[in-house]
Amino acid sequence: MANLELKNLHKSFGSVDVIKGVDLKVEHGEFVVFVGPSGCGKSTLLRMIAGLEDISSGELRIGGKLCNDVQPRDRGVAMVFQSYALYPHMTVYDNVGFGLKLAKTPEAIRDAKIREAARILQMEHLLQRKPAALSGGQRQRVAIGRAIVRQPEVFLFDEPLSNLDAALRGDMRVELAKLHNDLGATMIYVTHDQVEAMTLADKIVVLNQGVVQQVGTPLDLYHHPANLFVAAFIGAPKMNLLPVTVAASSPTSVTVHSAVMAPVTLPLDGKALKSGDTATLGLRPHHLLPAPDGAIAGKVVLVERLGNETIVNLTLPSGQTMIAALGSESNAAMGETLTLGFAPDKALLFNAEGNNQQVI
Repeated sequence: MANLELKNLHKSFGSVDVIKGVDLKVEHGEFVVFVGPSGCGKSTLLRMIAGLEDISSGELRIGGKLCNDVQPRDRGVAMVFQSYALYPHMTVYDNVGFGLKLAKTPEAIRDAKIREAARILQMEHLLQRKPAALSGGQRQRVAIGRAIVRQPEVFLFDEPLSNLDAALRGDMRVELAKLHNDLGATMIYVTHDQVEAMTLADKIVVLNQGVVQQVGTPLDLYHHPANLFVAAFIGAPKMNLLPVTVAASSPTSVTVHSAVMAPVTLPLDGKALKSGDTATLGLRPHHLLPAPDGAIAGKVVLVERLGNETIVNLTLPSGQTMIAALGSESNAAMGETLTLGFAPDKALLFNAEGNNQQVI
């Protein structure tokens, strides 16, 4: 079984701690995505799993086997890098099978594995071409094919689509999802693109400054972010975050208000909050609707008509910007004042420490 377990994993470069005690379990066949801003440690963590970076402390187990000091080639993993790293003088056939050739795999077995990988990736017609004659998406398929022929227990992907244009990224997301379904393999995928994370992952791991902020399904993270960092990072357009003050609280509700918002009562556990506490109200742009009696009003400073929806940017009296994703029929115009409302059960509230009050 190709399960993976990280226990209190640390990585330091001199006095700089990069990975700070990561605990994670990946079950056999899961597609797990590491996301986070640049420099958060996601690629370093992936390289530690691959054996390309030493582990400072903690345990890494693959299939139950302790792998801290196991050589990369013996870990049962295969890695697909951001750069395709193909040999320009070799054909696709030879690039895909090069690792097997180095391992002195018999020619007949090598040929069968290469052709099976080509069939899975629908690139049989490319086998005699060289990389210069391939598109970016085709080159990435060759790099993935090189991983497939090794028949690893775990596939590792380090931002494999970042060099492709938007249309090709969309096509390759479909290819990767199909590949995961066909192979039933354990896959760990690093990206900074939350669209890739939301569409591909069974489970998302959100990292920031070497610390796991939250682990969950894409919809768990979208609807129930554990803290302000996850709330702001997951979702496009990003969540609106408004500073508010608690006016009243009870075991079943919290009433909040601010200088730019009329009092609103939210249905959530308010035992940990008291009147006068500062908090942050989180509102998804898609949960905001034009409402004459709405709690928030602002001046429209930008209107983006995208066909299926209209993205409206407003400036509140405090100077803060708010984004609303309205229907395609919206007639919002630059310079007008727009009043918005929202369903109280769609709002999120974060305490002064940044923790979601719905996650208690």
